[in-house]
Amino acid sequence: MAFCATCGAQVEGRFCAKCGSPVAAPSAGAAAPPPPGPPPGQSYAPPPPGAGYPPPPPGAGYQQAPGPGYGPPPAAAPMADNLASTLCYVLGFVTGIIFLVMAPYNQNRTVRFHAFQSIFLSIGVIAIRIVLGMVLGIFLFHGAMFGTFWMLYSLLWSLYGLACLAIWIYMLIQTYQGRAVVLPIIGPMAQKQA
Repeated sequence: MAFCATCGAQVEGRFCAKCGSPVAAPSAGAAAPPPPGPPPGQSYAPPPPGAGYPPPPPGAGYQQAPGPGYGPPPAAAPMADNLASTLCYVLGFVTGIIFLVMAPYNQNRTVRFHAFQSIFLSIGVIAIRIVLGMVLGIFLFHGAMFGTFWMLYSLLWSLYGLACLAIWIYMLIQTYQGRAVVLPIIGPMAQKQA
C-alpha cells in the first residue's frame, strides 16, 4: 500500500484521492507510512534520527491539515497602534469607519476608541457648522445693519474654521505620540462603543 508524500493519505493507484498529488509505485523496500499530523495546539517535531523514516528533502516543510485548531497564526497588525489611531482622524468619519471595518484593527480597543471618537467628532463639527450657518444666516439676511452682520458672519466662520483645524491637528499630534485624548461629551461615548 502506498502513501501520499504530500498529505500522508493512503493511495490506491497513481494519484492521491485526497490532494491529487502523483504517487510513485511502491517498491519492495518501501518506507513506513508517515506519522499522522500533530494534535491541535501542538507543533510538529521531526522523528529522531534512525527511527526508520527517510530524511526529508531539503526545504520541505510540514503541512498542516485544514480544520479547527490548524492554520497559520493570526497575522500581526502591519501598523503600530499609535499610527493606526492617528490615521483614524486623517479624513474624519471616513477613516474612522474604515478602521472600524478593517481587520485586525477592528478588534483593537485603542484603535476602535479613536475611530469612534473621530466619527463622533466629525458628526459634531458638521452639526455645529449647519446650526451656526442657519443662525448666522438668519441674522445676516434679516438684520437691519447688513454690513455689520456680514463682517460678524465672516469673522465667526473664520474662527470656527480655525478652531476645527486646531482641534484636528492637536488630535493628530497627540494620538501619534501615543496619548489618548478623551474629548468632552464625545470621548465618553466613544469609550462606551469601543
